[in-house]
Amino acid sequence: MAVQSSPAVLDKTRARRKDLVPLLQKVQETELYLSHESIKLISRELKVSESEIYGVATFYAQFRFRPPGKYNIKVCLGTACHVGGGQNFIEVMKIAKNLSHGETTPDRQFSLERVACLGCCALAPVVVVNKEVHGRMNRVTFMKLLDSLDSSNKSEESSQAPESPA
Repeated sequence: MAVQSSPAVLDKTRARRKDLVPLLQKVQETELYLSHESIKLISRELKVSESEIYGVATFYAQFRFRPPGKYNIKVCLGTACHVGGGQNFIEVMKIAKNLSHGETTPDRQFSLERVACLGCCALAPVVVVNKEVHGRMNRVTFMKLLDSLDSSNKSEESSQAPESPA
């Protein structure tokens, strides 16, 4: 005997699935990544299994499951950036920070993402740090950018250090 689903049940299921991706995007926008706790909460709220949520989230490259670093570096490897040497920036990060795609440094200062296209082909090769676009990069300018991020980070740390009594 086959079980017949009512149209109302099917409509509710479709509505829950329709809300999933926008909800995941909103959570990541707020928390900067999708934590296991967030996925559990979404699962309960939408009445969708955690495994289904992970299936959807892993399908899209935009979602991440680990917190990004203070400086989230996206290296474009679209055609124009690839031809312009975008892969060099991935190599620099491996050498300078021991960092590969999808990873974050242990001190959570830097994270690295390899992206297919940032839509800035006229500025190729392009790197985005947080939301700031850096175009017409080369290996030297990229290393200077990393140094400036390191030094601004160090100056922030020294300004936050407690003063020693005189």
